[in-house]
Amino acid sequence: METKKNYIFTVLILLFSTSIIQAQYGNGYGNNGFGRRQSNIPQAQQTPEKAEPLTAEEIVESQMPAISEALKLNEFEKAVVSTTLVKYMKQRIEIQILQLEANKMKEAYEKINLNQDAELKAGLPEEKFEAFLSLKEDGIKKTKRKKKKKN
Repeated sequence: METKKNYIFTVLILLFSTSIIQAQYGNGYGNNGFGRRQSNIPQAQQTPEKAEPLTAEEIVESQMPAISEALKLNEFEKAVVSTTLVKYMKQRIEIQILQLEANKMKEAYEKINLNQDAELKAGLPEEKFEAFLSLKEDGIKKTKRKKKKKN
């Protein structure tokens, strides 16, 4: 009888210990510290959306505050610069879309730059046009630094 009790007691201890171990460490499957971890939420296969390129208007609109601040443009001058830049930015985008040879693309960009500069020269006072040219060459940050040094 004593051996029967010991046998039953040993079996019960083994059963409880395995259930405790499984509760603590899991059975090797699922998201429990052992084995592969998988989310229970199914993952939808989505292709990442390509960011659409900015339009000429959006590009110019994003640059205009810095340009007008650097050149200290009034409202009329802002309108002249903005419409001119949009017009020629559209032409540059069209040239990029055509994917011409390097030499032809360079010639086309030079022609666009000359036309843009001529139109801006006609629409802006001489000093602001010169400031625009230096802004175009040096960039906005360098132009602001030069103005600070002069002041």
